[in-house]
Amino acid sequence: MSSRAVSVLTEVAALDRPFTYVTTAATEQVRAGDRVRVSLQGRSVRGWVLGDAEPIEGMLPLTKSLGYGPPGELLDLARWVSDRWCAPLARVLISLTPGVVVATLPVAPVPAALSVAPRQAWESGPLHLAPTTDPLDVVLAAYQKVWARPGSLLVLVPSEAWARRLQGRLAQRGLAVAGVEQWAEMRAGWPVIVAARGGALAPAPLLSGAVVIDADDESYVSPMFPNWDALSVVRERCRRDGAELWATSLAPSPSVLDLGPLVSDPEFVAAWPTVSVVDRRTRDPREGALSAPTLAAAHRALAGPEAVAVVVILQRLGTGRLLACARCGELARCAVCRQAEGDVEGGIACAELHEVREPYCRVCGATKLKRVRSGVTTLARDVANQLARAVSEVTRAASPEALERVVVGTEAVFARVRRCSLVVYVDFDQYLLAPHASARRAAINAVGRAGRLVGGRRERRGEVVVQTRRGDDAVLDALETLDFSRVLESDVEDARTLGLAPFAATATVSGEDAARVVEGLAGVVRVSETASGFVVRAVDPLALGRLLKERSRGARVRVTIA
Repeated sequence: MSSRAVSVLTEVAALDRPFTYVTTAATEQVRAGDRVRVSLQGRSVRGWVLGDAEPIEGMLPLTKSLGYGPPGELLDLARWVSDRWCAPLARVLISLTPGVVVATLPVAPVPAALSVAPRQAWESGPLHLAPTTDPLDVVLAAYQKVWARPGSLLVLVPSEAWARRLQGRLAQRGLAVAGVEQWAEMRAGWPVIVAARGGALAPAPLLSGAVVIDADDESYVSPMFPNWDALSVVRERCRRDGAELWATSLAPSPSVLDLGPLVSDPEFVAAWPTVSVVDRRTRDPREGALSAPTLAAAHRALAGPEAVAVVVILQRLGTGRLLACARCGELARCAVCRQAEGDVEGGIACAELHEVREPYCRVCGATKLKRVRSGVTTLARDVANQLARAVSEVTRAASPEALERVVVGTEAVFARVRRCSLVVYVDFDQYLLAPHASARRAAINAVGRAGRLVGGRRERRGEVVVQTRRGDDAVLDALETLDFSRVLESDVEDARTLGLAPFAATATVSGEDAARVVEGLAGVVRVSETASGFVVRAVDPLALGRLLKERSRGARVRVTIA
């Protein structure tokens, strides 16, 4: 029996520490990152080799080698992710590991220069792109800059369907591309890797560069524990590998702007859609779901050749319950936080209950408030009546096989419709008044996604109509002028003042043992109690994650760090 000892971390997440085993003649070849099977307390479990270890008395032998796992170069990154988001290391390594046994790796092709130079050279850093600007130009420019360097160019997009389309487009240009399900090719160091969120943990040993398309898309944040976000992971990988990072965004967040000086698309205005803002406060309340200007735009779109001509979107965020004055149409908003007010016991108030008051309009004094709410099914019926046409109703729960020329639904329509002439947001205030810090950027992104369906101003193909009951909103001004600097600067200042990313980290701690975990932390970090647990804030996200990870060992808590 060999005298070589190795440190092995098992898949048993509750045992977040390595154990020492001795290799045999059949397992002598294992290296850091490789998958193995071992005996643990009488059970046969899988694990990862973390590296060589000092022999100890009573070591058990490795049972079996299970082929390749993540490269040894990424083990330190996995530990960083584990500490940063307060998770067992095994949970992170699973994301880096193939679902099947990989015993051999293919030979990576030699990168080749582009046969045709990209149309524009994009410097690395945050890029403010318009909705209809083709991000392929950014990817090609990045490849042109790094192809001769050792390592892989990693490209992330918001969805796997998008990744497959982009993979095909790059392959048509002669690039060797590893896609979503090609783990072995990624592990072998293919010249280009294209993937969705999970690609941030692609098992490439070294990165030459990285491109994150639509870097602020919410799909880049893992909805499961640990709740890591792809941009932060890719940024750390690029820092470790000395690689350049390109991050595009329709409305760059403070985290994206923190990457460096912002570079704007030279054709920014021409590549944005035509946006029309309809203020429903001044309209006849009997007009129906679609106001008169919106109805006219819909008829113009239906006169065109598009298979799907009109898309009507109703995205209910939060409770979706808004109150508006029956006389002047003004929304009921809190005087303190300016958020929407709704019915509460004893009157109306915002979600934070800053001021519970009688139901009256602050603008005209009228005492009759009406609810501004309807579901997708009711909206579909109303739109069908107004246009005298059959409509298709599309939501995440249901979507017909064939679509009519008019489609009504939630943002799920973006997954079904690739092109149309008109997109209507019937209640854009649901975005503007959403109770979260990124509401303004989410509203801009929503219009941008609609712009990808209707085309930019240079094509003169279609338009986006937003119906609102607000006339003093910076987002609406920005959409009409296409000058987003005021909104972006305000978001950065708010993030700095409130201690949000990237200026600080926020963790929510909930569960049976939450109070015990945060006990005594008030002198080290900022702790505040909420209805569901505790919120902990600190300047350094890595230090916060390590602190909470240590204190939550064996505790019945859930920790989420942003």
